[in-house]
Amino acid sequence: MTEAVTGDIVTISGIPDIYVGETIAESDEVTPFEPISIDDPTLKMQFLVNDSPFAGKEGKYVTTRHIRDRLEKELEMNVGLQVDFQADGTFMVAGRGELHLAVLIETMRREGFELQVSAPQVIFQEKDGKKCEPFEKAVVSVPEEFGGSVIEKLGKRRGEMKDMQTENGLTTFEFMVPTRGLLGFRREFTTMTRGEGILYSSFDSYQPFAGEIEKRQVGSMIAGENGTSMGYSLWKLQERGPIFIGPGVELYSGMIIGEHLKGDDIEVNATKNKQLTNVRASGSDEAMKLTTPRIMTLEDALDYIDSDEYVEITPTTVRLRKKWLTLNERKKNKGK
Repeated sequence: MTEAVTGDIVTISGIPDIYVGETIAESDEVTPFEPISIDDPTLKMQFLVNDSPFAGKEGKYVTTRHIRDRLEKELEMNVGLQVDFQADGTFMVAGRGELHLAVLIETMRREGFELQVSAPQVIFQEKDGKKCEPFEKAVVSVPEEFGGSVIEKLGKRRGEMKDMQTENGLTTFEFMVPTRGLLGFRREFTTMTRGEGILYSSFDSYQPFAGEIEKRQVGSMIAGENGTSMGYSLWKLQERGPIFIGPGVELYSGMIIGEHLKGDDIEVNATKNKQLTNVRASGSDEAMKLTTPRIMTLEDALDYIDSDEYVEITPTTVRLRKKWLTLNERKKNKGK
């Protein structure tokens, strides 16, 4: 509503616990309207105060109280959201999918909030004694040449193809896929189709647990030193996988700076510069060429992170980091 005329109700005060779908009347004799049914959330993630070495440098609202007040305000108007205010000062925020939660996080960072969030987790339910999980209807449109790859990738993620149509060199698929299977898939899908594919998904229903799904097949490159990233180090590292940062970026130990294609996490030194000498070899100094870094957006970061990683979010920066910043802490807490 953008305008009101005489007789319209534009605001209500004095009823602090009113909720969407409830009927307000002067008399108890009024028959209330049928309550509006709000679907249960399907995904959850943990919101925490940022505790990285760069905490408090970029954000305006950084404390537990600030985040709590903001989430309480959001609950008043975001009817699909649920928040569990936990005793340890963290917040388990549940929503109607990855996009629902990403929009909230993006809105908060634009307002000046600084926080960190965990990887999205699917919310399971029990129906008739069976473990059930959310399934989504996914519609995929890709050039015909990528059709086989889409079927293979979504098949590994427990997707079931319901329909396929090809017209004018464009193939459109309809899949029923567990929400778990789509977590992290969009980033892979963009690469696989060279940016030419379109993927749309929406919640369909809760169905019996589909079984284990193969997790991320790549590892992370983790900064092992505090300092500033150097072009020479990144040039050496880029042969191991895509790099998420460019030269001249401030780093801390435990920050994720790239993807390791061989599947396991590795700790690297991105602050090492080329040693300067008086000796020059013909052509060697000109051979250092950096590939364009893969800059991670908020959605990319949420898709990428694993269960032992966080996304650090500030008004100006999105960083990826390990929950435990030092190598010894990671070894000690492996599997937790």
